Amino acid sequence: MREADRNKRYIFLDPYSSGSGQGWMFVIVAAPTGVIYQNQGGGYGCVQYQQEGYLIPLLGPDLDDELKEIFVGELKGHGSRRLDWPADLLDRLRAAVGFHVHGSANRDDPLPTPLVLDESRLSEVDEAWVPVLTPDGPGVLVWENSD
Repeated sequence: MREADRNKRYIFLDPYSSGSGQGWMFVIVAAPTGVIYQNQGGGYGCVQYQQEGYLIPLLGPDLDDELKEIFVGELKGHGSRRLDWPADLLDRLRAAVGFHVHGSANRDDPLPTPLVLDESRLSEVDEAWVPVLTPDGPGVLVWENSD
């Protein structure tokens, strides 16, 4: 472990699938917080992803239904890193990540803003790990991996 990483704190978002079936979703906004969130993604590939930042919970039932339909239904749970996204599936992904979130308290606009798929990082998209743009900058949308 590098010396710079010794002072970091690591939080695994779904240890031992303890949130299984609960329908959780979070946005990890990239920021130098010293806290690194880890999430398993990639469907059956079980890839361990991590992002330093802060967490925004998304609340509500069945939030990940459309994302599951894309990654588990269409892509059969095999992950999608570096997938050459067909136009219709990419349009569905754009719509599926458009959750409205509040930015940080230092913004003048108190209204929620939709997340936007970060298409500059499209090669990083995978099941349970989708790069997005938030009101506060780049982040990642995460949810329970289907493996």
